[in-house]
Parts: sequence; structure tokens; C-alpha cells
Amino acid sequence: MYKNFLKIITFLSILVSPFLFTSAYAKTKVGFVYLTTPGDHGWTYAHELGKQMVKKEFGNNVEISIVENVPEGPDATRVIRELAKQGNQIIFTTSFGYMEPTLKVAKEFPNVKFEHMTGYKRTKNVATGNIRFYEGRYVQGVVAGLMTKTNKIGYIGAYPISEVIMGINAFAQGLRSVNKKATISVIWANTWYDPVKEADAAKVHIAEGADILAQHTDSPAMLQIAEKNGALGFGQSTDMSAFAPKAQLFASVNNWGPYYIKKIKQLKDGKWNTGDGPDHWSGNTWGGLSTNMLTLSKFSNMPTDVAKKAQAAHDGIKSGKLKIFAGPLKTNDGKEIIGAGKTLDDGALWGMNYYLEGVTGKVPK
Repeated sequence: MYKNFLKIITFLSILVSPFLFTSAYAKTKVGFVYLTTPGDHGWTYAHELGKQMVKKEFGNNVEISIVENVPEGPDATRVIRELAKQGNQIIFTTSFGYMEPTLKVAKEFPNVKFEHMTGYKRTKNVATGNIRFYEGRYVQGVVAGLMTKTNKIGYIGAYPISEVIMGINAFAQGLRSVNKKATISVIWANTWYDPVKEADAAKVHIAEGADILAQHTDSPAMLQIAEKNGALGFGQSTDMSAFAPKAQLFASVNNWGPYYIKKIKQLKDGKWNTGDGPDHWSGNTWGGLSTNMLTLSKFSNMPTDVAKKAQAAHDGIKSGKLKIFAGPLKTNDGKEIIGAGKTLDDGALWGMNYYLEGVTGKVPK
């Protein structure tokens, strides 16, 4: 009888074992490509926090591989290809400049799923995930317009691409909603992350009279310079208040974790980009305050009435009642973009190569 029992157990284990390695029970191999290291305390650190959420959610059901400090270009192609060769089933490439390398490797590995962060090109096995960073910039502009005493705002941009330009213009829209006398001066760092260049740009802005600083670069250097010089500013990608507690007004926080978790679950369930939801039927997700992919840190170093107006702007954007790029809109040299009663659509945002009113200078070519 005991031998018969063992035979039954053995038979059942053989019958059931294939199902133990499918769907949610399978160990999924997940790759991440980082532009810098989590030590940047900004962009890459935000992705690292997202990766930690993935590990907490899936535990031993995921095996995670990370490659840090990967430059945008040929090195990225090599790294992404190596992660695919290692058997990673889904690979998250976390910088705009990884777009072409991701597409190239995806053609070579049609059975691997690729998720490119902040890009706009998609294929059957390449999806894109992005955050509406510009929504946080609008709220920053509101606060800057109410807090500035010199009416001079200094802005540090990484590269003159549409993602950065739309943020500058959204900041200008928020600024002019409360203060039409204030203007924004932009210095291009031509890098995503270089604390020395970011600090130098901040010093130039302050020397030119700016008392509020904003950034689309990745380190806390700008805020640290602001604090040393009695200026104020905004954190980027993560809460940077620990680095400049007297200078940070608030930070726009990139919340990648829920997106990563959702896409890995889809892969496990065999539903990756198969049309089971309105936000990713085409492999394109662009979420903001309404989806909590973007959040704002605690308002600080500002009067209560300013914080209330900032919260009202946040709530208006989140509910959809406040349209950041509603007409009439004009460039800073007087050209009309759209008239009253119209709003720029997403395609127009990705085509931005101009500054709106409130920003000085011209976009570099």
C-alpha cells in the first residue's frame, strides 16, 4: 500500500510540475539598464526605488539583473544585447537616448519584451513608458511666481529635446498664471548628470539675479548651490530635501514602481500589450498626476497661502479641469501657436521646438 501511495505521489508531481513553472509561479528574469548609478539621488535613484518595489512585490519569483553607468550610444546596444542573451524575458531601458539601441536589439530578440522609458518609438516587442513630468513643472511655476522677489527664474536643462522643452514651457505657463512680470532664463548643461556642470550653471543663474532655480538635470547640486546662496528651488525625480532642507520648495517625484510591477504581471499572465486596458493597448503609457506615476513631495519653505495655491494647481491638473497648454498660446517672439478654446494635443507636445511667453532666448538647434 505504501509503494502504491508513492507511485500516486510521483505521478501527481509529474502531472502538476509543468504548471508550477508557468504564470505567477514562474521565476521571471528582469533586466534594467541605468544611465548612472542610484547615487545620483535623482533620475536613476527613482528607477532604483521602482526596482525595489518590484523585488518586494514578487520576491523570489523574479531574478533581477542591473547594469549601471551605461552611456547612450553603442555601449547601450552592447549592454542591452548582453542582457537579452542572458535570458532576461523583459528588459527596462531607462533613458531617452536608449531608444535606437533598444529598437535594434529588439529586432534581434523577437521573443524578449523591451520597455523603453521616455521614448516614443514602438514595435511588436518594444513598449514605451513615460511620465508627464511637465505637470509638476506647472505647479513649480506657480510657486516660483509667488515666491520670487527678483522676478528672475533660472532653469537648467539637460538637452534641448521636446521632453525638456515642454517642461520649461509648462513652468512658464504656471509662472505667468500668477506673475506675468517674471521671466525664465535657461542654461543648457548638455548632460543629464554632471554635478559640477549643474552647480556651475546654478552659480551663473544666481549671479544674474535669479532667486528661484529649477532643473531638468539629475543631481542635487543645483539645490545645494541655491541653499548656500539664499535662493530657493525644486527637487528633480526624487525628494532632495535632505540635501538642501532650507532651499527645496518641493520636488516632482517619479514613481516608476507600479508601472514596472504592472508590466511584469502582464508578462507573467501572457497579456503583455495584448489590449487588456486602454492605457497600453498600443504599448504606450504616458501617465502623470492622475495615475500617480508623478507625485509631489511635501510643500516646504513657503507661506501657507502659496502652498494652498500650489495644491489647487496640483488638484486641477490631476482632475483634468486645469489644462496646462490651453490657448491662446504664443511663442516668446509673438507667434500664435493656438487660439482661445483650443488645447495642444500630445502630438503637439512632442513637436515642441519653441519657447512660450515668459521664457527668454531661443531653443538651440
